[in-house]
Amino acid sequence: MIATARLPLDRIAPPETAHCELCLTRLEERLQATNGVKGIHVNRASGVAILHYDAELISRASLEATAVDEATRLGTTYTHRVLPIEGMDCADCAMTLQRGVGNLDGVRWVSVNFAGARMSLEYAADETDLNAIAKRVSSLGYRVSDGETAAGDDTGFVQRLRHDRELLALLISGVLTIAGLITSWFGTPEVVSIPLFVVAILTGGVPIARKGYAGVRVAHQLDINALMTIAVVGAALIGQWSEAATVVVLFSLGEALEGFTVDRARRSIRSLMSLTPATAIVRTHMGEQELPVAQLAPGDVVVVRPGGRIPADGSILAGQSTVDQAPITGESMPVEKTYGDTVFAGTVNGAGVLDVRVSSPASDSTLARIIHMVEDAQAQRAPTQRFVDVFARYYTPAVVVIAAAVAVLPPVLLGDAWLDWLYRALVLLVIACPCALVISTPVSIVAALSTAARNGVLIKGGAFLEIAGSLRALAFDKTGTLTRGEPSVTSIIPFNKVDERTLLALAAAAERHSEHPIGAAIVKAAEAHGIDLDQLSSSATTAHSGLGIETRIDGATVRVGTRTFVANGSLDPAIESQMTALERAGQTAVLVARDGAVIGLLGLADQLRPEAASALAAVKRSGIAETIMLTGDRRDVAQAIADEVGIDSFEAELLPGNKVSAIERLLEQHGQVGMVGDGINDAPALARATVGIAMGAAGSPAALETADIALMGDDLSKVASVMRLSRSTKRIILENIGLALAIKVVFLALAIAGTATLWEAVFADVGASLIVIANGMRLLRRQSD
Repeated sequence: MIATARLPLDRIAPPETAHCELCLTRLEERLQATNGVKGIHVNRASGVAILHYDAELISRASLEATAVDEATRLGTTYTHRVLPIEGMDCADCAMTLQRGVGNLDGVRWVSVNFAGARMSLEYAADETDLNAIAKRVSSLGYRVSDGETAAGDDTGFVQRLRHDRELLALLISGVLTIAGLITSWFGTPEVVSIPLFVVAILTGGVPIARKGYAGVRVAHQLDINALMTIAVVGAALIGQWSEAATVVVLFSLGEALEGFTVDRARRSIRSLMSLTPATAIVRTHMGEQELPVAQLAPGDVVVVRPGGRIPADGSILAGQSTVDQAPITGESMPVEKTYGDTVFAGTVNGAGVLDVRVSSPASDSTLARIIHMVEDAQAQRAPTQRFVDVFARYYTPAVVVIAAAVAVLPPVLLGDAWLDWLYRALVLLVIACPCALVISTPVSIVAALSTAARNGVLIKGGAFLEIAGSLRALAFDKTGTLTRGEPSVTSIIPFNKVDERTLLALAAAAERHSEHPIGAAIVKAAEAHGIDLDQLSSSATTAHSGLGIETRIDGATVRVGTRTFVANGSLDPAIESQMTALERAGQTAVLVARDGAVIGLLGLADQLRPEAASALAAVKRSGIAETIMLTGDRRDVAQAIADEVGIDSFEAELLPGNKVSAIERLLEQHGQVGMVGDGINDAPALARATVGIAMGAAGSPAALETADIALMGDDLSKVASVMRLSRSTKRIILENIGLALAIKVVFLALAIAGTATLWEAVFADVGASLIVIANGMRLLRRQSD
């Protein structure tokens, strides 16, 4: 039996764990590995860990004890850090870095995010420190960034050349190799060309050899640097000087091109960081002052001039303007903003001047949370990526063994020439590099996550991106998801010779000071009809909770509300019939009476989102077998909504716990089920679904934390867009894996047959890496549809 436990973080975790993002991520990983745990979500915003577990395998008490033990160990024993890494241009080498740092005494866990150029780790502070970790990173050929120049910064070629010795070595090596080839082609004696090749090999090959040696010595792993070093040394020993030099140049050039190309994906996230201005104009008692955005505090009032970017999350204190919210919500059109409306850091002000009261520091803005969560998502390995990593771990040693057999067995068993088969073995060593295979998945995942974020969709990890396109059923909340979440007047039915305008004016005058959503909707409808409520004076207004409101208008007693309150439960059959018809159509019927006589009937309903029907149709076209609406509303209201949007089935009058049960039934039936809700009221159901999708998550920490996928705006059509993006990503990943493996297989055969040369093998390996990168980067150009 699957049960759910909600464990408050302040009860199971010490403060140092409860307030550490990396610690909570690690806590999720560890509890997920506990026998009997079927699913876990740590909601940072509400401070609750939600666990779904098999009660037959583990008791709630044991589960809580395990959680407390793991959380305490994380918080008190180990230090957690995320370090930006410079010089990480090779996916295979990143695995060497991960293993090398992981072998350091005191390091308990390490994960290198190649796409994000970051390394997450936890270590025992009494056994090692950051200096030792930085030295180990440096010994492997990389650098821990000082924070001012994050890995892969968008610097120009000349600037990078001044600071990158390896790039300078590549240029020198390339020039010398070309000079050596030219002298060879013109028949110059080898005494001239060979020294050129030797210097080229030493200049470009020493950095490669250092990394390869460090990988073997520290990480106990033959990475691409070690394989290339062996191949170059072997080629030189058998007199293939030109090929040895060409291999060095082609390999170094490929690494540089790969680094520049991957930087583009990294820049797509860093470009979000640049959306927030560096300074803000703050209104103080001393006048206006320009201050760094980092110094803004809640309560400060900032002035945003026309065309300027809003520096922090907040609410409008004065002014009116349009705001381009595309960086946050993905909306294509600017949104009207006035007093009291919420605005987000990084969005662009229109033509008006705005005074904005800051609600949160820059480090905790919606934009900052988006950036942080996308970086976390990049670090999480998708299922396909985990499979490729495991495959590559066995593939490289296997090819190395084959290369050794090719070098030894034919000369020993068949008496063939040693140099010929040694050369073929060296070609095989080059082919043993799994770079193209290893990078095939992460570059596609990062490009897709970046594109989604740019279009107002936050996907929490590659696993959710991959599985979104495989969902078989999709459940939707009604209120706030399929509908706007607020009632509006949809029917005005006057009686007793009263016209519609008079009926609406009297009802609105009675409700003008009401705080009830129905009263506000009636007033809004009157204003939309151009009715001036100031011309109708009301007095002696009395609100009757749950029934309605009574007031005197121009000497007459006006009542607005239920049949019990307005007509003492007794209605004319014709009016009763009209009221019943409204209720069957899913509307809330409100009666209006003047001096005891019913003069009309108002129908109110929560309006459907205009894109709801087309969004549901697009979802079905994307491969969803069944769509279901889950709502706490009445059955007749649910039926009307379901019929209008074309949803397959619905369940009505549900409590939040009932929605979880409904999701569990769907999981039994379909296997993989998504849930679309508002991210707050539907949190349990969102957490229980295979993939939880929150609508309108901008500005809502709870929605951002709860969902696996967060639609920052209220555009329901983006649900189908996510599924299309998922399918495109999976297709491109499979194309990349297939291409990388096909090239390897072809060159394995050519190498054994003695057809492929060393430089051709390097060219093919570099080419394969660049092709899969370019193919994955196509997802960066994908626009919201």
